[in-house]
This record gives sequence, C-alpha cells and structure tokens, in this order.
Amino acid sequence: MARGIGIGDEVAVTATVRRRLTEDRVSVSIPSYNFPHSIIDHTKVKKGQPIELRGYVTRIDDRKVTVDLGQLVTVDLDKVRLMEKYRAPKRRTPLRDKVD
Repeated sequence: MARGIGIGDEVAVTATVRRRLTEDRVSVSIPSYNFPHSIIDHTKVKKGQPIELRGYVTRIDDRKVTVDLGQLVTVDLDKVRLMEKYRAPKRRTPLRDKVD
C-alpha cells in the first residue's frame, strides 16, 4: 500500500474529456484504463479539458487500485491522488452491558 492509500479512502483521478455524447453526458479518457467511460456533466466542458473524478477505493492489488466512480474502474496506483483518509465511526456505547 504505497503512498498510504487504503480501502475506503476517497481518491481523485484526473481524466481528459474526449467528446460530448449528449447534452448532459461526456465521454472521458481515464489514464491506464483501456475502456470507454462516460459521465454525466451539466457544466460546459470542452474537448481536451482535464476533469477530476472522485470515488472511493474498493480494492487494492499489487500496483492497481479499483475505484468506485459510479462503476468500478481499475487504474494504476500512481494515477490516483488521495483526497481523504477513511476513518471508522466511533462507538458511543460499549459493546458489553454494564455489570451491576
């Protein structure tokens, strides 16, 4: 787990806009992901413009990371940027009952 990325962390992947498919959908190119990917985008981005996609890490393999971007996308570890570490929720009450 290089660079401190773990399961549940929020990460960002910088993609490049390829073309506009419909009025609200854009085709993007994600580095080291060799499949077509499209996202819903209501802003007016142009062809070639970089766009940041955020998601949560679901799996880490040797040098690959699987990120949930609406669908699971597997990219190289060096293509993701850590945005926020996962913090487990704190318990408010103990697991055991109180002994009287």
